[in-house]
Amino acid sequence: MSRRLPTLLSATVLASALALSACGEEAATTPSPAASAVSVKGSDPKTAPTVTVKAPLKVTTTESNVVTEGTGAVVAKDDIVGIEAVIVNGTDGKVAHSTWDDAGTVGLDLGATDLFPSFKSQIPGKKVGSRMVITSTPADAFGDTGNETLGVKKDDPVVFVVDVVSATKALKAAEGKAVAPKKGLPTVTMNEGKPATITVPKGVKPPTKTVVVPLVEGTGAEVKKGQTVRVAYTGALWKDGSVFDSSANRPEQPYFDFPIAQGQVIKGWDNGLQGQKVGSRVLLVIPPADGYGTAGSPPKIAGTDTLVFVVDILAAY
Repeated sequence: MSRRLPTLLSATVLASALALSACGEEAATTPSPAASAVSVKGSDPKTAPTVTVKAPLKVTTTESNVVTEGTGAVVAKDDIVGIEAVIVNGTDGKVAHSTWDDAGTVGLDLGATDLFPSFKSQIPGKKVGSRMVITSTPADAFGDTGNETLGVKKDDPVVFVVDVVSATKALKAAEGKAVAPKKGLPTVTMNEGKPATITVPKGVKPPTKTVVVPLVEGTGAEVKKGQTVRVAYTGALWKDGSVFDSSANRPEQPYFDFPIAQGQVIKGWDNGLQGQKVGSRVLLVIPPADGYGTAGSPPKIAGTDTLVFVVDILAAY
């Protein structure tokens, strides 16, 4: 399983881990001067490599070199990648954090605007399965503030030893086999670039338990607990079909990422999307108990409102 790395890396600790399947030929690129001061030992993908840095390290330009080249696909600049990493403070040579100390995969959205510039610039072009060393300027790592939690000050260069484990592209919309709608449930009309139209059947009482119905059966992997899921969605009220929210209303980022089954979204989403396949379009009909409860979500959602969502599962990482 994988877990997404918090997007704003300059303010968080690198968390989670994954099993590396790196294999290939050694020393695929010539080390930069700064990288030549970094020694990486260990080949067991299940344990962290031993990283030694001749400190203090001087880094004027963020660079990288491949220690072990993988045999997988070349990573694109907008891919979602899974990694493991060791972070070392270049000033004192101390390991600040290792994802091998945690559990699960770290997911990086290379297209995210607030991801480390060092990751955005250095990981694309590398092959899946590679182990690489990134020597980063302070500005391209934790920025102007450093990271107090990790003991990295604003002027400290940072060394990242990164295992590139996987790479995938997020879908733009659901892809798969259409599933015939069930009678007595809302129907959905998709509108490109706009919120979906959700039509609630007249004279039908809402269900008392959450209903989960695929409208399109995707062909991707099943969504698992602990992963981060990327979705596009529209939400409407059963009582009148009015749309109260849609990712399409945010054209600069018409999707939503969240960790599944971690209590960061309503229960109906956590339970209803778990086990669905990437590429699926899912209809969720959610009574208050699995939605916002008796308090609702004013001003649009009352405590008695049943919610209807159409959700496209674009990625899980």
